[in-house]
Amino acid sequence: MNRSNMSRAALLACGTLALAACKTTPDQLPPEPVTTPAPTTTTGNTGANTVAPGSQQDFVNSVASDRVFFDTDEFNIDFADQATLRSQAQWLMQYPNKRVTIEGHADERGTREYNLALGERRANAARNYLVSLGIPATRITTVSYGKERPVAMGSNEQAWAQNRRAVTVTVQ
Repeated sequence: MNRSNMSRAALLACGTLALAACKTTPDQLPPEPVTTPAPTTTTGNTGANTVAPGSQQDFVNSVASDRVFFDTDEFNIDFADQATLRSQAQWLMQYPNKRVTIEGHADERGTREYNLALGERRANAARNYLVSLGIPATRITTVSYGKERPVAMGSNEQAWAQNRRAVTVTVQ
């Protein structure tokens, strides 16, 4: 092998090693959920706005809460969560064509990977409870945002408690 071919082979080998050392797939979150404002209609002569039946706003107004909360490093559904999810299941039974996404969240403590996994377990725990109440699993998707989308800013127990949650969002 002549010197020119050896140089090319060496460059090719170095380039291959450099590319192999690089991570080929970036860690990225799912895209932001697309939320559209709930359509409102105006009643005849009163001028008051009413919420469209089956909309996200109707869901929020009709159920005990659109979210359940968890203790630190936990994903179990406690008694209060069960009541909230029963309320959500009743609404979903009224609208059998509606689908929901359950978003799992964690507080800021812990690694990104740990919190994404914890958020997934929280979302799945809420999903499994709704399924146990008779909501078809095909109507429920889950996504974990880990610690990436806090609702409360701060590094204290009050903020952390608000961020350890699973939120149900209507999608259809």
